Amino acid sequence: MNIILLGPPGAGKGTQATNLEERHGMLQLSTGDMLRETRKADTELGRQVADVMDSGGLVSDEIVSAMIDAKLGSMAADVGAIFDGYPRTQPQAHSLDEILEKHGRKLDHVIELEVNEDALVDRITGRFTCGKCGEGYHDRYKMPVADGVCDKCGSTEFKRRPDDNEETVRNRMQEYRAKTAPILPIYEERGIVSRVDGMASIDEVTASLDAILAQ
Repeated sequence: MNIILLGPPGAGKGTQATNLEERHGMLQLSTGDMLRETRKADTELGRQVADVMDSGGLVSDEIVSAMIDAKLGSMAADVGAIFDGYPRTQPQAHSLDEILEKHGRKLDHVIELEVNEDALVDRITGRFTCGKCGEGYHDRYKMPVADGVCDKCGSTEFKRRPDDNEETVRNRMQEYRAKTAPILPIYEERGIVSRVDGMASIDEVTASLDAILAQ
């Protein structure tokens, strides 16, 4: 089974992709992770990616499609793919169709994690992590039991991502809507789009995704 997981940054795609990998034996294909992985490889494609990233440019659709093509070619035929961060545009959506067909695969579901923008701002701007072990916390929903001390490792060092601020989050939402809106009609015409409440608990979202995949 091959699916596209959609949702703005902070919607929980990464968490749910990990759950899907564990529960259904699927593999998450995150364009960000793949770019970093490809860049490290001593290949022609890896050198192209490094050149573009080092120059501060945007990686072309052709390079991203080549990465997806290579990754699918290296996967066992019975392992499903979770596309995260791709496709973002109509040309990428059409390229994905061609790549899947080349590898004897088809797209089964496009699932969007829907969020409330104001609630998402609250979720993201309040989060912070332990500087030592990476345990996640939140100003409103999950503070350490002992003030200033990590529950998991006892460290007293915490950090916040500099881009976890309201302006950045709202800009990400605007960008997500602008880029995603054009590709949804392609999949809605095929009747494979489902929507899940991304603001529900992790377990509730996982249960909703399992129900969709069972259809």
